[in-house]
Amino acid sequence: MDTMRERFAATVSRLLDDDPRLAVVLAEIGKDGFMDAARAHPDRVINVGIREQLLVGVGGGLALTGMRPILHTFASFLVERPFEQVKLDFGHQGVGGVLVSAAGSYDWPAGGYTHMAPGDVALLDTLDGWTVHVPGHPDEAETLLRDAAAAGDDSVYVRLSAHSNSAPRDIVPGRFLTVREGRGGVLIAVGPMLDSVLRAVEGLDVTVLYATTVRPFDERALRATAGATAGAGAAVDVVLVEPYLAGTSTAAVNDALADRPHRVLGLGIPRRELRRYGTIDEHLAGQGLDPASLRERISGFLG
Repeated sequence: MDTMRERFAATVSRLLDDDPRLAVVLAEIGKDGFMDAARAHPDRVINVGIREQLLVGVGGGLALTGMRPILHTFASFLVERPFEQVKLDFGHQGVGGVLVSAAGSYDWPAGGYTHMAPGDVALLDTLDGWTVHVPGHPDEAETLLRDAAAAGDDSVYVRLSAHSNSAPRDIVPGRFLTVREGRGGVLIAVGPMLDSVLRAVEGLDVTVLYATTVRPFDERALRATAGATAGAGAAVDVVLVEPYLAGTSTAAVNDALADRPHRVLGLGIPRRELRRYGTIDEHLAGQGLDPASLRERISGFLG
């Protein structure tokens, strides 16, 4: 199976052939995947070198001319380092584009904390109007990338990861997918956390929703599921499992269920830094996001 990043390069290279409005802007990282596309479209595949602020500035400039820019590098270099440019060159200017990240929370642990960005989605939450996709499989990444490229002038963030579920799901951009149904609570598994969540809740009477788009948050699906799970007006327990900063979407859950009693447990990457870098699986265990740790935390909350 190819990776999400390999699928990204192949998919966007084909889109460049079909849509003259699209342009790709790179900051050295990922350039090998676009070598053929750069030869075919030298004016629409732009590598600015290791200059992430310029990467975003060039993307914003292209958007001002009517182009649909697709920007790519590691999440820490795409969202955190040039955040002022994202805020001003896209948001303040009133233009849109597609930001496609890699490396996520700890996809390349050997790179150290400079190459980790567990706070990227929370940071984008401080800006207005961003759509955020978090695919859990390369097939889902392709679906969401195609949707993002065709999304008019909207601002879209696609968070790719080396951490992947074993099989794709039949997702619809912007909608949660009901994976299993139960009566003892609602689990929302985001992107690559789905497999671990399903293993963690084996034998538990819970509903599992799968989220590959987290902004805008699918309030309608959660409200409908809460009603079916707990009954109209009854209290409902919600556990949110995200592959980035813990609690990033708890406010969205609270807003969706503001008119009914509920409890929310937000699981994800804690603020504490793991300074002994290992593998992705070791980081999942160290952050309490492996199936055994999730089972303990979910069972303790649901009681």
